[in-house]
Amino acid sequence: MAPNEQYRVPENTRIGHVHLKVSDLERALAFYNGLLGFEVTQKMGDSAAFLSAGGYHHHIGLNTWHSKGEPEALKKGVGLYHSAIVYKERKELARILQRLLDAEYPLTGAADHGVSEAIYLNDPDGNGVELYYDRPKEEWPRNKDGSLGMYTRALHLDKLLAELK
Repeated sequence: MAPNEQYRVPENTRIGHVHLKVSDLERALAFYNGLLGFEVTQKMGDSAAFLSAGGYHHHIGLNTWHSKGEPEALKKGVGLYHSAIVYKERKELARILQRLLDAEYPLTGAADHGVSEAIYLNDPDGNGVELYYDRPKEEWPRNKDGSLGMYTRALHLDKLLAELK
């Protein structure tokens, strides 16, 4: 299907939440609530939970309706590549990085994309998670023609952690 020049999604549209199938609800809650710090806004027995940042009804839904006891997400094949959680301040990204390091939680990568700085990891079910900070729009890299010039370069974690000093 060709791009539709007559209809564009409204400018203020946003993605509201991610809802994940998980194998073990308590294990997923230990990650999203216990480690990352999302607040549980509602729990439905041992089959589903909804989590939030800042009192929103939910940013993350977790359920075992079709996945209880199943193996982790496949690395290859179709499906969700990762969910992305954006932090408003660079210091907040440094704070969660320090928390992950203190917990000895394995990272799968870290990158400077020009527009953002990102830390990558997998949740306990193998779902990719990106934790990132967006640079101010006026600092985004641009090509000579004015188009966005994103890239992937090494993120220096020591420089990010210096935000905490």
